This record gives sequence, C-alpha cells and structure tokens, in this order.
Amino acid sequence: MSWLSILPPIVAILIAVWKRQVIIALLMAIFTAELILVGGNPIHAFTDTVDRLVNVFSSAYNTRILMFSLLIGALIQLIKISGGVSALVDWLTRKEYVHNQRRAGMLPTILGTSIFIDTNMSVLTAGLSSQALFDKFKMSRARLAYIIDSTCAPISVLILLNGWGAAILGHVEKTGVANPTGVLVASIGLNFYAIVTLLIVFYTVYTGKVYGPLKAEESRALEVPSEPLPLATKKRYMLWPLSFMVISILVFMHITGDGDLRQGSGSESVLWSVILSTLLIFGLLRFDAKRKTKELMEESFKGLGHLLPLVTLVLLAFALSDSMTDLKTGEFVAGAVGEFLPLWIIPALIFVLAGFISFTTGTSWGTFGILIPIAIPLAVSLGISPSLVLAAVLGGSVFGDHASPISDTTVISSLAAGCDLLDHVKTQLPYAMFAGGISIVLYILFGLIG
Repeated sequence: MSWLSILPPIVAILIAVWKRQVIIALLMAIFTAELILVGGNPIHAFTDTVDRLVNVFSSAYNTRILMFSLLIGALIQLIKISGGVSALVDWLTRKEYVHNQRRAGMLPTILGTSIFIDTNMSVLTAGLSSQALFDKFKMSRARLAYIIDSTCAPISVLILLNGWGAAILGHVEKTGVANPTGVLVASIGLNFYAIVTLLIVFYTVYTGKVYGPLKAEESRALEVPSEPLPLATKKRYMLWPLSFMVISILVFMHITGDGDLRQGSGSESVLWSVILSTLLIFGLLRFDAKRKTKELMEESFKGLGHLLPLVTLVLLAFALSDSMTDLKTGEFVAGAVGEFLPLWIIPALIFVLAGFISFTTGTSWGTFGILIPIAIPLAVSLGISPSLVLAAVLGGSVFGDHASPISDTTVISSLAAGCDLLDHVKTQLPYAMFAGGISIVLYILFGLIG
C-alpha cells in the first residue's frame, strides 16, 4: 500500500478535533479505509463498512471486551445505588486515611501500579474505587483517567510477570537473537517512556500540580457541584464486588493459563469476573438490603445504557484497527524508514515509529508484532544493543497507545473514571508528549554513547 494507508487515521483525528464527535470520526475513518481498499467505489465501501463492523464480533476477544465494557455499566450502577460507595468514603475520611487531594490521588496510583497482571483489571479497579473520592475532594474525573491510564500500561511493560511479558518474549524469541530472556530483562531499565511516565504521575499526585488542559478541567471541577451520593449503608456493598472481581480474575487467569498467570486469557477472565461480580452485588442488594428484583433489573439496564456510547466507540475502534491491518498501515510506516541513517539516531527513530504506528492503529500489542521482528534483527546487524532497540519499541508503543483516541485502553480508562473520552485524550496528551520528548532525548544520548 502507498501513503493512502495512513489517510483513515488522519481523517479520524481531524474530524474528532474539528467536530468533537468521535463516533462520526471513526465511522468516516472506517469508510475511508474501505473506500481505499475497494478502489474508490462508494457503494462497495458502504457495504464493506457495515460488514467490517459485523465482523468485529467474529473475534471472540473483541466480543468479550465489548460484553464486559457493557456489563461493567450494570456493576457500576448497582454499586452506586447500594450506598456502599458513600459508606466507604465516609469511613476513609472519618479514619483520616484519605483526608486531602494527595491521599485521594494516591489510592488509584497505588492500585494502578500494584495490579500488573492485567491492564483492564488495573484500570477498572483503580477507577471504580476512586471516582467518589475524587468527587468529594473536587478533583476532576479527567485527572483520575490520566492517573489510571498512565500507570496500568507502563507498569505492565516494566514488571513483565504477565501476559505482556509472555507475548513480548515470544516475539523476541522468533527473531533468533541470542539470549532472548536476557535481552528482554535488560530492556526494562531502558524503557524510558514507561519510567518517566510513572515518575510524572507520582509527581502530579504528590505535589497536586497539574498543567495544560488538565489544569482547566481541575478548575472546572471546583465550580461544578458534586453529584450527591446515595445515603451510606454498608462498605461491603462496594468492597465485596470489587475484591471478588480482582480475586476471580486472578483465579480465572490461573485456570485459563493452565497454572501460569502469564499465559492466562485476560479477556475471558475479566468477562467472567465482571459477570460474577455483578451477580454478587445483585444478590447482596436483593437478599441483604431487601431491594426489589424489578428495581435492581431496571437499575442494571440503566447502567448498561449509560455505557452504550462508550461501547460503541470500542466497537468502531476495533473495526478501524482491522481496516488498518488490511491496509497494512503499520508495514507502510515501518518501511518508510530510510536505510541510510546514522546509527545513533536509530533507537530514537524506532521509538517515534512505534509511537506513530500505535497511535494510528490504536494498539500497542499490534505494534509489538509489527516492529519487534524488524527492529531486533536490524539492531543485531548494525551492532546496536538489541535491548535498547526493544525498549524503544515497547516504550514507543505505549506512548502511541496513550496518545491515541482510538485505543481500547484509552476508551476503557475514560469509562472506568467516568470521564468524557475526548476530555481524557486532550488532558493526557501533553503529559504523554512531554514524557515522549524526554524519552527521545535519552534514546539519542544512549545511541551516541553506545
């Protein structure tokens, strides 16, 4: 494919920024991709666009993600009306465990960096448990979305005792490089983007200082009255479902991985756990709180309805990613790298390239699969450290994922924080760009040294 392969993501970005209508932007981007694939026939492009959306459900992984993204709405709604959130907030503030903005911000930060087994589990747990506290201390939901999004993926790509590590090691082993495990381990300390991003998050939480669009959101949060919570009842109505969700995810990942958590299926585990956690809170409210079944069913469907727009975004993002695969966007961008470049610039260039591919396709894992087989053999042939180049691929992929409005992680982070998707993207982008800029400088320096 030619340069036309990068046109659909450009269309998506331009329309999203211009009209602030992400669903329309993604639909137009998918239609543009299909128009290119069929050679410009608009009728075929329309029918193929519809087929592309239908075919999203042919992937069990995609379907599970869409189901749990929808069902989490019922879980959130039932926990919300239970009074458990109010009870937990009252208890935390009364005991002075959380009595200011710093403590409130530290909760999702610690949860986000502690749960590195699965990014979805990390995002959901940190986001759902912190929403009410952020409201109480007049902190914006955009800030919460930034914290959970900027801790889950960086920590998962640094502490590789998870599915990320298994997948990345598999890609590295296929390159034939000597000592692939050693190459992967050595890349951890060279993953500058992940390290810098985590440092910025802790700085933001500890100092309370925010910048750029996020500062404007914080000012707006001070002016907007907090949504009143239901009367406090029992802490267990919040703690039990969330704790059960985390524990059951680990159990199911152990089961699906035949005893190895790193090999477990995150999408299956999260879906099953969300279903069971929803049933648990439903049962608690029905038999312990004596709420009527009809009322609980109505509230559950209300919760599903609240998340339908975000689930639609995930659906469209999956379809666009599939279109990008058929257009071979990643391969085109990777192939656009010149052959006659100074060696010292290559690690930094690979970081930028990984970021661009991840940004335009909305997937860091897909970028791993595209670039690792290219980057490591290139590094070996040119005498560059394969660990440095691997770190550039991993960090750049997470950077692009953070900046991309079509990334499923970005969408799920805004979902878990209860934040508008575009507000999350625009407030996180300056932080991602700053960390990315520092990373580029460091890769240039290490390229010159090595």
